[in-house]
Amino acid sequence: MLTRITNLFRNLVIYGLGDVGSSLVSLFLLPVFTRYLLPEDYGILAMLLTIEAVTKVVFRWGVDTAFMRLYHDCVDAPARQLLASTIFLFLFTVNGALALAGIMSAGWLSRWLIGPTPHGLLVALTIANTFVAGFYFIPYQVLRIGERSTTYISLTFTRSALTIVARLVLVIWAGMGVLGIVLADVLVTTVFTLIVTRWFAPLIRPMFSRAVIREALHFGLPRVPHSLAQQVISVSDRYFLKAFGTLSDVGLYSIGATFGLALKLFLSAFETAWTPFFLAVMREPDARRIYSTVSTYIIAVLVLLVAGLCALAPDVVRLFTKPNFHEAAKVTPWIALGVMFQGFYLVGSIGLVIKKRTVAYPIATGLAAAMSVIANLLLIPHFGMLGAAWANVLAYATLASVTSVFSWRVYPIHYEWSRLFRVAVAGGVAFVAAGHAAPAGLRPLFALLVRGAVAVPTYAAVLYVIGFFHAGELKLLRDVRQRALARRAAGAMPTTAPVAGDLEMGGEIVGPAPEIGASANGNDNGGADPPVIPGFPVPRR
Repeated sequence: MLTRITNLFRNLVIYGLGDVGSSLVSLFLLPVFTRYLLPEDYGILAMLLTIEAVTKVVFRWGVDTAFMRLYHDCVDAPARQLLASTIFLFLFTVNGALALAGIMSAGWLSRWLIGPTPHGLLVALTIANTFVAGFYFIPYQVLRIGERSTTYISLTFTRSALTIVARLVLVIWAGMGVLGIVLADVLVTTVFTLIVTRWFAPLIRPMFSRAVIREALHFGLPRVPHSLAQQVISVSDRYFLKAFGTLSDVGLYSIGATFGLALKLFLSAFETAWTPFFLAVMREPDARRIYSTVSTYIIAVLVLLVAGLCALAPDVVRLFTKPNFHEAAKVTPWIALGVMFQGFYLVGSIGLVIKKRTVAYPIATGLAAAMSVIANLLLIPHFGMLGAAWANVLAYATLASVTSVFSWRVYPIHYEWSRLFRVAVAGGVAFVAAGHAAPAGLRPLFALLVRGAVAVPTYAAVLYVIGFFHAGELKLLRDVRQRALARRAAGAMPTTAPVAGDLEMGGEIVGPAPEIGASANGNDNGGADPPVIPGFPVPRR
């Protein structure tokens, strides 16, 4: 078990580093961009992202999920080529017609979603860009299945870095404003398509199978309404804010939400590593116990991140934005809580994927989307941006709870509820302690450092005091510390955590197991948006 868990977290770190690098660059550029764009401009970008989010789901037809699952069943290279070629040709033909229709309707879509000011060109470019980027999942998922995480991250980091550079040039140097953001994405997609051709070439052949596309659509189509419902949850708050307020309100909310959604960097990395991991383990006799243990660790990390961000939110927003954006800080903690529930959803819904019960997804997300719409309608007119943030939390809490219940019914997993309760207590204490650690009036940067220095040790100390750690885990931590100190004393740099030795899990001693190769399935988030980072959302996977 320990070897498997170590492998999972190794991949999680590698996938996460690719996102964090580009995200930090974008974060530090936020004060620069906010000098060239107004809150209204951010509002326009937020509405364009709603178009991209919905179009992305429609253009994939759920076959991105099916591709990863069916690739795992292919017995040889010709079968994999037939699968990839069939899906590629289907998407190229059907989505090509849809993209053309969308481009021709761009003016109408612009007036409906953004307002009377003509932005048809921006809408048309967004649709065209989404159509081309919609094929990237094929080489990306092959890299994930083969555990080629370094290559995978190199590609995603390169795309993000190119996008940041192009936006700097077009927005700041050329002074093109919002058009510069959209054009930068189109230019980078054009270049990147040439780059990923190397990984497309071995997969695509002039062949098509009706049986393969039927099987792929049978698996994937139930996830289309599921994914659309997820996009309703993700973007309906912007739409209702626009309906009841102004583009400036949407822009402020988007900035505040972006900081909260920074936690999706962790979720994105986790999901990318998690799906091949749990599918590789699913046929093992102790699979459910492994899922339970790993779920505890993942939730513990997520709760720490959420507690820390909730305490740091006002200082972060003050540090990286101009004063006319500071009001956005009030929504950041609530958006972070919504991300926490998304993490619970990813962890708790794996039974539906393992048992191929994807028909339950649209039911759960439909209920969550209905909660989102109703809550937005009721709360936004009275509470504005805060109402939208509260609606977001309610929607994702509904999604996590309903999906987890459905999953448990078909694939019961006995989670470590007492340990999870201790995690919740530690997170609450760390939030309160960090929130009161910095005196009023302290500069944002120093306040961030003080609160961060308080949150992490407080969280770890509370977990230790209230008995979260098992004896085997404490022994492992001591071993890691002793080896690190020994290496430092010998003048050597510490490398990695030990991958051998016994670890006590839930009272049972479990020795290390052999490495397990990754198998595959689709994304558990149902095609939800890639993580949105401070500044401008940068294309991800």
